[in-house]
Amino acid sequence: MIKIRTYIELCKVTLSFFSALSAATGFMLAGTRLTVDLAITVAGVFLLACGCCAFNQYQERDTDALMERTKGRPLPGGRILPFQAMFFSIVLITSGLLALIFTESLSAFLLGCCAVILYNGVYTYLKRKTAFASVPCAIIGALPPAIGWFAAGGMFPDRKILAVCLLFYIWQITHFWLLFLSHGEDYEKAGFPSLTRVFKTKQLERIVFMWMTSTSVASMLALFYGLITSDTTSFLLIPIALWLAIIGIQLLKGHGKTVTYQSAFARMNIYILLVMLLLSVDRIKFFKAYFV
Repeated sequence: MIKIRTYIELCKVTLSFFSALSAATGFMLAGTRLTVDLAITVAGVFLLACGCCAFNQYQERDTDALMERTKGRPLPGGRILPFQAMFFSIVLITSGLLALIFTESLSAFLLGCCAVILYNGVYTYLKRKTAFASVPCAIIGALPPAIGWFAAGGMFPDRKILAVCLLFYIWQITHFWLLFLSHGEDYEKAGFPSLTRVFKTKQLERIVFMWMTSTSVASMLALFYGLITSDTTSFLLIPIALWLAIIGIQLLKGHGKTVTYQSAFARMNIYILLVMLLLSVDRIKFFKAYFV
């Protein structure tokens, strides 16, 4: 049982679940009906995300041991051996890519390969060199919905998937920068370039506020780009977007006191989860109305 929990922690299951859910969202936005390919795509992206996260922990096991936030992870904590983690991650990545092959979408498979290269290759390398690695590499967050879109037979370019990818790209940057606000000193201790060395805390808070506001605005594109089919979903999306903007204002005015950085980070994740659920439920209602 302890070993199972260790492997689950190695995979960052919660983060991987978010990736899989975003792939499901992309699939349903492109599809005209629910098929077995949806389950295959979600499973493939989940396995791929788990594998990438596990391999990343293998890659960063030495620096993880230097940070308070990560020193208790399976590898630095000594709960699993490096070769076990590496083998496990390779099996997961291979399984995820094989699943994407079964969707019969070459684009979905190639994007899956790109996700591995970007996360475990480019981003893992760049974050050791520059504090701004998250800006170009946040495209990783936009890949799962794009994988789902292509797996369902979606065409490119299409403003629907472009709007969704933009939302996830901006959200991913905000996600990374809130981590820097919360754990900047920890990153420095491990030898990573940190944004807290580039910007003063107040400056960084203003930038994060702008990213949060941009994320809120990006979600509103769903109202204009044909992502939503019902008025009910539209009415629900607006207060969710406003809620995120208010959190950003509270963070800016309170300097991490009214709303802590960790709390803002958690609420950002809740926000993107709610948006994905709204878009997905809206499409399910669309399927029922027209194809059942």
